[in-house]
Amino acid sequence: MLIDTHCHLDAEIFLESTAELVAQARANGVQYIVIPAVAHANFSLVQHMATQHVELVYALGIHPLYVPEATEADLVELEQRLEQAMTDPRLVAIGEIGLDFFVPDLKTPEMVEKQTYFYETQLKLARQFDLPVLLHVRRSQDHILKYLRRYPTVSGIAHAFNGSHQQAQQFIDLGFALGFGGAMTFTRAKQIRRLATELDLTHLVLETDAPDIGPAWLDAKHHPDQYNRPSELGAIAQVLADLRQQPVSVIHAQTTATALRVLPRLAHWHQQCQTHS
Repeated sequence: MLIDTHCHLDAEIFLESTAELVAQARANGVQYIVIPAVAHANFSLVQHMATQHVELVYALGIHPLYVPEATEADLVELEQRLEQAMTDPRLVAIGEIGLDFFVPDLKTPEMVEKQTYFYETQLKLARQFDLPVLLHVRRSQDHILKYLRRYPTVSGIAHAFNGSHQQAQQFIDLGFALGFGGAMTFTRAKQIRRLATELDLTHLVLETDAPDIGPAWLDAKHHPDQYNRPSELGAIAQVLADLRQQPVSVIHAQTTATALRVLPRLAHWHQQCQTHS
């Protein structure tokens, strides 16, 4: 059993093939797929998608790339949606939220301030509703950590982790798991691959970030139609097993156990599904 802890299955290129993508993932050992929202415009879509397949669960949040167009009303709507969705066992987290200091337009003082406001406000919502968070941490690990320390009861997953060993340990010390996916499959990604071998497996979870961050065998530069898909997670797990020189069955079991630990509502959903299967 595998869990894709981060997959944008609501992407426009996927909408006409959701059932096929879920079936392919299931055939490759993926039992659950977490779909994070990115803006108020797709809150309803990810919620609806999760009702169509037992394998799908979701998170609600405002992604830093969408903060420039976001308003205070979006945060109000998010709080209202979360309150209503607390009775929905498929809601497993707040996300995707965080900070992005890679995109030039997001690095201006004004946008850093707005990003930070949206990030911290959503951390407060996570504390309010006792939900984990799915964090976007691109070039922003230290700032992300600074605010996490103010909300010590909040944990979750640092998605697409690409920081230092010291930063990784700080996230782990705060109760977070680290998400590893397609980037780890490239031999040139030396730091990510080193972390994947040095860190205790109990702190790692797997993800695709589909349709983005495709693995090395999907050559998007030469074949732009080869989008990443949740069915690639099994092969990504095999890369992690090879790097760590461990049986892939161990990778499956431990990354699944860690995902269920840091996403307790997913663990509850899994129990429900097992009971009724």
